[in-house]
Amino acid sequence: MENIIVIAKIKIKPEFEKEVFNELTKLHKQTHANDSGCIKYDLHKDIEEENTYTFIETWESEEDLKIHENKSHFKEFLVNIEGKLESVQINKLEKLSI
Repeated sequence: MENIIVIAKIKIKPEFEKEVFNELTKLHKQTHANDSGCIKYDLHKDIEEENTYTFIETWESEEDLKIHENKSHFKEFLVNIEGKLESVQINKLEKLSI
């Protein structure tokens, strides 16, 4: 299997924008520091949709992604943002070798 790509689009409720943004940046730093198998973990701000951010991630394998999803910093992130989002859309893709 090739690399796993994750595109996670997060729309924050306006009243929680700063708080959740801080959680996003904390998750970004902790993932880069603590998760082997993470090739790329970039955070982007949507220029057309307010309070919307997208992580574009590349993982060496699906197993590495599963390990990330079970790490304490990821679970803490989920708890800290609970009830503060308008929507979340997560797409998991397999990169093709063509």
